[in-house]
Amino acid sequence: MPETLTTADSALRNPVGTHVQVGKGLVAGALASAADLDAETIQVFAGNPRGWAHSPGDPSVDAAFRDTCGERGIRAFIHAPYLVNLGSPTPATYEKSVAVLAHNLRRAADLGVEGVVVHTGSFVDPSDDQDKYDAAMKQVREGLLPILETLEGDDAPWLLLEPTAGQGRSLCAGVEDLHPYLSALDLHPKAGICLDTCHVFAAGEPLDEVGGAGAAVDRIVEIGGPGRLRLIHANDSMDVRGAFKDRHQRIGEGHIGTGAFSELFAHPETAGVPFILETPGSRDEGNADIPLLKALRDRAHGLAARL
Repeated sequence: MPETLTTADSALRNPVGTHVQVGKGLVAGALASAADLDAETIQVFAGNPRGWAHSPGDPSVDAAFRDTCGERGIRAFIHAPYLVNLGSPTPATYEKSVAVLAHNLRRAADLGVEGVVVHTGSFVDPSDDQDKYDAAMKQVREGLLPILETLEGDDAPWLLLEPTAGQGRSLCAGVEDLHPYLSALDLHPKAGICLDTCHVFAAGEPLDEVGGAGAAVDRIVEIGGPGRLRLIHANDSMDVRGAFKDRHQRIGEGHIGTGAFSELFAHPETAGVPFILETPGSRDEGNADIPLLKALRDRAHGLAARL
């Protein structure tokens, strides 16, 4: 980076945190865990991650969550349920996916969080039939554009598209697939990107090579324009590049290594972008991943941190 930042500036530029469980509640559970872990940013589920039910929330709890995040400077995100698949050939799955995603974005507005992360989906067809892919992408467009049009104003949450690891006839796996996906959404200004390092590595992105992570961000900017990368899921990979397996590993203990994360922290386009862990044990007290990412961040920002 061209300028040396203070420790506080470094944390503001790239807050580091993890996905936390709600458990006892958004404040007594999720935010209490964030405090215990010294997390500067968090991700939560707004309901059952493996179900379709719409959790209504409690206005008083929502207000307490918003206020506490504001007081502590914690930046928060919601992850949509795992069942969501906007490319599904099963009409009931598609319809439920659209409804639950719209609900999660309403909950995001209630909670004052920055965005809702959603997996980009699969067309679930072993034949790789082009017509099936085209039909799935049409579904994505018809399902997401009306939702995106409801996100008005700078304070409205973002819909954050997370490319998958390439398994199961993915509609968007790796960086290059973002081009047709965002094009299907007319490059809508509220369609952001969540870059999961394990996912794009599994799909073939050479994050394990010097310059690989920086090149990936450069390409994201070429495809989507500046400011569209809004969140990074910081995960190492248990498997080798191009394995199409979504198996997260602790930072520096997998096949990506720490160099990619240092590059991401240093890249100009990641200014203001939070890094959220989804690694094994990252929400357990004593886990080393949050301190390690903070040390990599501070070193990338020109501070005197030592690993």
